[in-house]
Amino acid sequence: MTAPAGLVAVDHVQLTAPPGSEDVLRAFYTGALGMTEIPKPPVLAARGGCWFAAGPVQLHLGVEQDFRPAKKAHPGLRVTGIEAYAARLESHGAEVAWDGSLPGHRRFHTHDPVGNRLEFLEPDA
Repeated sequence: MTAPAGLVAVDHVQLTAPPGSEDVLRAFYTGALGMTEIPKPPVLAARGGCWFAAGPVQLHLGVEQDFRPAKKAHPGLRVTGIEAYAARLESHGAEVAWDGSLPGHRRFHTHDPVGNRLEFLEPDA
C-alpha cells in the first residue's frame, strides 16, 4: 500500500551568495553556526557554492552572479539554548538583533558574511 501524496518535510533551504565567497561562508557556517559542510554532487560543485548540515537541517549556498541579499526573506532555524547560541555567534563577530514580537518564542536575527538574513528561535519552556 502506498502512502497518499503530500508534503512530509523541508529537504533544504537554498540561499545565494556572490561568486568567490565560499571561504567566508565555510568559516561562518561551520565555525559560528557549528554546521558541517557536506559534499555537493560533482555536477553541481562545478557551479560553486557550498552545502551545510546540522542534524536534519540543510542550508545550500548557491552562487548567483548578480547577488543581492534579500531584505526580509530568511530561513527560520530552531535552536536549543538560544542565549548560548546567540553568544556563540557574537563571539564570531556576528551581530545579534533580538526580537520579542513572536508570542511563545525567544528569537533573534543575524546576517551571514554576505548579507543573508537568518532567524533563530526557541519555543518558551
